[in-house]
Amino acid sequence: MLHHDAAHLSVLYLGGTGTISASCVRLSVETGMRVTVVNRGRNDQDRSLPDGVETLIADVGDSAGLAAAIGDRTFDAVVNFLSYDIDDARRMVTLFGPRARQYVHISSASIYAKPVRQIPISESTPTAPNPHLAYATAKRRAEQVLQDAHVTQGFPLTVVRPSHTYDDANPPLPGGWTVVDRIARGAEIPVHGDGTSLWTLTHAEDFAQGLVGLLGNPRAIGETFNITGSDVYTWDQIYTIVGEALGVTARLVHVASEMYPLVAPGWFWSGEMLGDIGHSAVFDTTKIRTFVPGFSPRLTFHRAASRMVGWRRDHPDTTKPDADTEAVLTRIVGAYHAARDVFAARGAA
Repeated sequence: MLHHDAAHLSVLYLGGTGTISASCVRLSVETGMRVTVVNRGRNDQDRSLPDGVETLIADVGDSAGLAAAIGDRTFDAVVNFLSYDIDDARRMVTLFGPRARQYVHISSASIYAKPVRQIPISESTPTAPNPHLAYATAKRRAEQVLQDAHVTQGFPLTVVRPSHTYDDANPPLPGGWTVVDRIARGAEIPVHGDGTSLWTLTHAEDFAQGLVGLLGNPRAIGETFNITGSDVYTWDQIYTIVGEALGVTARLVHVASEMYPLVAPGWFWSGEMLGDIGHSAVFDTTKIRTFVPGFSPRLTFHRAASRMVGWRRDHPDTTKPDADTEAVLTRIVGAYHAARDVFAARGAA
């Protein structure tokens, strides 16, 4: 039987130093939970584990190695940030069915059918395979396997769907620190569509409030939760805010979403332009607020952008621009100008 006395909860995190998971681990420790993290022993230098966390060394993708590392131990809650596809989901059911009183699957809000026919997006909004985004399709299928295991086997599942979650070390921009660098030096930034679609941003510290609040709660078994903030901006505003934090004016050019896969077919974010971030996404968080009354996101992107600029200043080695990403962004901006020049020439003829 689950209990909700945080000081006595034993929690296992699969993945604990990532963009989202690091904040959740920190808050779990601060709350008094006994936290164990499974990773391969190569902690992200920007997101070290707090004191008091037990580390088990294993590759989560290796069933035998993971089972050996865990042994016969059981946990009040297991939180999996790394589960991705059908086969992986099935492995988790087999491994943690007898070892977890609650299994929290970190899914993704990208699984909601696009375009969304009604906003805000609630947990009952239809999901669908995403032909433009293999990641979203795989996440949806994994979630379906786990839901079936809950219904047929009593697997103690809680599903969490984050949307675009970031932290100080990982800016929520297509292209990451390379985009920040371009803004800082005055290079043009491609923005999909006309820059006015609405997008929800959530800092990992705020996401952690909702996730940690669900751990050990028996009412959360069998339930699905959107965990996002209420920080909604247009994409033009997002880039402009980063520029303001840097003390410069962001130079934006608007590129049709359909152009990205044509100009940069191998770039991950090209699929995102058509399959996810090219659409407006505003979320209904009534359910998580009901189950976790203390859930109250505090970090607006204006404040977070200033923190990210400070992080960039203090961590120059890990916030450098990436040459491949720079080339992609330059190519997309070049395609925009080439198309504009063609039509300008036609207009002058």
